[in-house]
Amino acid sequence: MNPMEFTFANPGALNWLWLVLALAVLAAVRLRGRARAMESFADAPLLASIAPRAGLARPVVRAVLALLGLGALVLAVMDPRWGAQVEEVRRRGAEVFFVIDVSRSMLAEDASPNRLMRARQFVEETVESLGGDRVGLIEFAGTAALKVPLTLNYGAMRAALQDLRPLGGARGGTALANAIQLAADSFPPQAGASRAIVVLSDGEDLSGANRGGQGADPVAAAKEALEKRGVHVYTVGIGDTREGGRIPESRNAQGVRYLVHEGQEVWSKMDERTLREAALAGGGAFIPAGTGQVDMARAYAQTVGELERQEFDAATVTRRTPRFQWFAGLAFALLLAGSLVPDRKAERKERGA
Repeated sequence: MNPMEFTFANPGALNWLWLVLALAVLAAVRLRGRARAMESFADAPLLASIAPRAGLARPVVRAVLALLGLGALVLAVMDPRWGAQVEEVRRRGAEVFFVIDVSRSMLAEDASPNRLMRARQFVEETVESLGGDRVGLIEFAGTAALKVPLTLNYGAMRAALQDLRPLGGARGGTALANAIQLAADSFPPQAGASRAIVVLSDGEDLSGANRGGQGADPVAAAKEALEKRGVHVYTVGIGDTREGGRIPESRNAQGVRYLVHEGQEVWSKMDERTLREAALAGGGAFIPAGTGQVDMARAYAQTVGELERQEFDAATVTRRTPRFQWFAGLAFALLLAGSLVPDRKAERKERGA
């Protein structure tokens, strides 16, 4: 890893800059309106003599400081990271496959910016917190595919996460089961560290296929992984369980086109039941992330982190250093400075007092 590599852990927050830009336009319009009102009242020399403190300097300074503060706050929310901390740790290993749903339903935007991006963010946050576990990556939609075999190369894991893309076809009812089976089969045959599978999905079957048939049931697949291979299965449910969200198909200048079935827009909801039952059968836990933010590093530590570890040789781990606090501090300072710039009413009250 390049020690000076600059990245954002939450790049989706960049969209908040549109709000800052809108506020900047609004401020410019109001200041321009005020300038015109002053010009219609009196010319510049007369205005300077009768109201020397009625200029636009202070409103402009307040607006600029406020907008810069909001911009810095957006950068802080994006979680910028640069620099690296290199540590040598005694690896107490677990082996974990992250299994991510990349079907079309994961494009639903009830979890911002969408479910797939949120799942990717969750795994990235978890990987950032690891020190000794070997991790791998499997994606699934209509079929399951191994993207990253078990490794300590967290940089390769992050690169593979960035490359995840939604697959075109709706996944069938056997896809989640196949993904669990593929993950269980991808662990090395020899006995070693504790093993776990972490599934991130909305749990929904857009194809309408019924569960059934050998190996088609994700609950049966999770149970088999635990009983025959000693692999614990954890599930993270992403998406809204009540209203759900529509699935974008395309975007253009006219707007967003959503997935339609039999003349009706498809609304996708998170299937909590399937994910919960799979986790229970797999001896793991269900984490209902829903549409909110979850501290996945903490959730991982309290679930997979509780599994018994095996001692391995020391390993060198490189972590990117969070720098969001610099921008948060800058935002606070700018907003505070803007609030301290007095307006004319405040000055009149002070003089009157």
